Order: sequence, then C-alpha cells, then structure tokens
Amino acid sequence: QVQLVESGGGLVQPGGSLRLSCAASGFTFGDYAMKWYRQAPGKEREWVATIYSIANNRQYADFVKGRFTISRDNAKNTVSLQMNSLKPEDTAVYLCNAPGFGTWGQGTQVTVSS
Repeated sequence: QVQLVESGGGLVQPGGSLRLSCAASGFTFGDYAMKWYRQAPGKEREWVATIYSIANNRQYADFVKGRFTISRDNAKNTVSLQMNSLKPEDTAVYLCNAPGFGTWGQGTQVTVSS
C-alpha cells in the first residue's frame, strides 16, 4: 500500500534553514507529481509546493516563493523541501502527498522560534 514518511523537522531560529524529506513507497513514484502541505495549530491544511513528474516543473505558494525549494530523486523515491529564511509563521506540521492517493504520513514538525 502507499506509504509516505516525512522526516527532517526540528526547532530552528528565525532566518535559519531546514531540509525536509519524504520517503514514498507502494506506487510508481516517478509517474506522479508530489506535493508538500503544512498545517499549523488551529488552522486549515495549506498547500506549500508541487513538483511534477515531467521536466521537474515546480510550483510554490506565494508565501514560500524565493525561500523554499522542492526537489525529487526518482531513483530513491524521495521528495525534499529545502526551507531557507524561515519565519515564525512557518511553524507547522509539514506533510507530503501524492495526488490521487488518499494517504497521508505522520508529518514532521517544524518550529521556528528564538
């Protein structure tokens, strides 16, 4: 079955960086777009970024443009999110998702605080 396992979160100071990873299994990874979402306490889950399977095209939410970079390694079935210039408002649980599958992982907590 489809499994998604996120890792790489932690506590970081404002202006710092983190790199999140998502290991996927149970489907032909290279055939699917992959997305990152985040959910802060008391807020709706929101889309962060997408990387497509064709030509590695990428899309970003306006609030992360220029700061976050999504990438994928089809040989390792992983999608990553490099997060730079982090702000306190980036604090959330970050989750990856493959569109078309109803599976979500546990997510990884990112806390940006001094």
